[in-house]
Formats: sequence, C-alpha cells, structure tokens
Amino acid sequence: MNLSGNTILITGGASGIGLAFAERFLERGNEVIVVGRRLERLNEVKEKFPQLHVRTCDVSKADDRKSLVEWVTSEFPKLNVLVNNAGIQQRVNLLRAEKDWDYYQNEIAINVEGPIHLSMLLIPHLKQQSKAAIMNVSSGLAIMPGVWVPIYSSTKAAIHSFSTSLRHQLAGTSIEVIEVFPPAVNTDLGGVGLHTFGAPLDHFADSIFKGLKANQLEIGYGGTEERLNASRAEIAEGTKRAWEGFLKNNPDF
Repeated sequence: MNLSGNTILITGGASGIGLAFAERFLERGNEVIVVGRRLERLNEVKEKFPQLHVRTCDVSKADDRKSLVEWVTSEFPKLNVLVNNAGIQQRVNLLRAEKDWDYYQNEIAINVEGPIHLSMLLIPHLKQQSKAAIMNVSSGLAIMPGVWVPIYSSTKAAIHSFSTSLRHQLAGTSIEVIEVFPPAVNTDLGGVGLHTFGAPLDHFADSIFKGLKANQLEIGYGGTEERLNASRAEIAEGTKRAWEGFLKNNPDF
C-alpha cells in the first residue's frame, strides 16, 4: 500500500487507534476523512487537525452507512482507501446475560455489520481507482479469544474470516485487503482505564505503519504477531491461561 497520495476514510477515527492512524496518514500527505458518532468529539479533533474532514456516522445503522457512502464518493471522488476501525468491546458473563438483546446486538452491528456492509458498498467505487485498499482492524482476539469478551472475540474472528475471503475475491482487482491485529492497546476501548496496561498507542501505530510500508497484508504487534503462526494447541492453551488469569484478577465477574 502506498503511504502517501491517498484519499482515506477511517471509521471510528476521532479517538484511539483510528485517530493515531489518521495523524500518521496526514503526516504522509494524504487526504483523510474521519467519521464517528459524537459530533462534539469530531469537532475537537477538527480543531486540533484542521486539515481533517469529519462527518458523523453511526456505523451500526444501515441507513447511516448508505448515506456515508453516497456523501463520501460524491465529495471525494478520489477516495481509494477504506479503514474499517470503528468497534466497541463489552465484557459479558454468559451465565448472567440479563440485559436486553439490543445491548449485545449493538456490538455485532458495529463490529461486524459495519465493516462488511461498508466494504460491499464501496467496492464498486474502489475498484475503479488505480490503487486502492480496504484495511480491517480486527484483533489478536480474532485468533485467541478473550473469554471475558465473548461477543467481541466472535466479531473479530468474523472480520478475520471476512478479510481472508475478501482478499481472495478481490485478487483480480486493484484493491488490496489488509488486516491489522492489535493486542490490548492503551485506549478507552471497553471503558476508561480498562486497558492502561496495554501497548503504548503511539508505539503500536508506528509499528503498524512499518508493516504497511513493507506491504504486509496481515500485520500483528508483539504477541498478536506470534499468534498468526501459533498452533491450535498453543492457541487453546493460551486461551485457557488467559481466562484463568482474568478470573483470578476479577473474582466477581
């Protein structure tokens, strides 16, 4: 993937990993559009980075996704990169799943329906560009699930599978399919303060951009890079040990 001269749409781009990617793409001379649900936060980002283009969009809603694609392809006809980054993470004890289904379904809508639908909507436009890319931000939990976030882990496994299928189906087009596998990163994903133990955001983002420069199609970081080549036995053992460690640290879960 070329790291400059692109027009890039990033979902969930007003904070965390999405904003870190947006900053780095701007530094390399790209035109960058970020979307998110909170207008207030988007305006703050726009004030800090005036060259950014911003738009509100709830990627969990099909109508919002359709409106976004109509707008972005009209306003930015050179759009050639989609970064499916928006996501939420919810801890769920399946023995005490007492909330309404809408609460759980929202995680599926944002993490799975959003990126799959946006990709499908934008493929006709992207394949007309001489060089294009779809970058899906999945997770190391796509490979080795975090048992305490069972729906999140399942959604990321779905995106990993989708990315693989998408890469094969688009092999004869100008569209590259890139998948990024973050570990726990020090952002507010899942709630403020939950991931302060995670990888430093800037170091993580810099490492991913090194992978992009090297034309890697699957880019891990630290332990998630190791998981890409782990055996089924190693993944099963790692899942078990992580779950036991979580329960030890969270006995009231």
